[in-house]
Amino acid sequence: MSDKKIMNAEQRKKLLPLFLTFLKIGGFTFGGGYAMIPIIQREIVEKKKWITDDDILEIIAIAESTPGPIAINSATFVGYRVAGFFGALIATLGVVLPPFCIIFAISFVLRQFSELKAVKYAFWGIRAGVLALICKALWTMYKKVDKGLISYIIMAAAFTVTAVFDVNVLFVIIGCAVFGLVTSLIAGRKNI
Repeated sequence: MSDKKIMNAEQRKKLLPLFLTFLKIGGFTFGGGYAMIPIIQREIVEKKKWITDDDILEIIAIAESTPGPIAINSATFVGYRVAGFFGALIATLGVVLPPFCIIFAISFVLRQFSELKAVKYAFWGIRAGVLALICKALWTMYKKVDKGLISYIIMAAAFTVTAVFDVNVLFVIIGCAVFGLVTSLIAGRKNI
């Protein structure tokens, strides 16, 4: 099979911008995947218009439900949507490369500088900024999701069992998926 059959010209043109976009996201977003969500949304949805806001909600649901870091799963999903298999590969490489290089470089000097007050204050400030990014992602997702009694019940129950009872997030996600499926099946039967 030739390369032209595997990937069309439109997809090939998007590979470099896809890589550079996720390289920027991976290099300048501190705080992990949840902190990356608003940046991914701004870069991919608002600026590039490669996917929609509804797609972001799907990406978060899928990325959170599958093994691995949410940032990598999100990059892979977006890359696949934009440019197929090679898009997924390029976007994943783009988002992983900067943190890998940064962590690799920091690992040589962190122990020597970790006790400095300036370094401690810098990390304190970074944590505060990360919390703000996570709150923004939560607010953006809240505005986009369908609101109703069932949604609020699922949200409250999921928060309670994870925050108060320290239940594994995997079980919470599976439980929410089952609850949503059962609820939609019951609602579908009532409409018949």
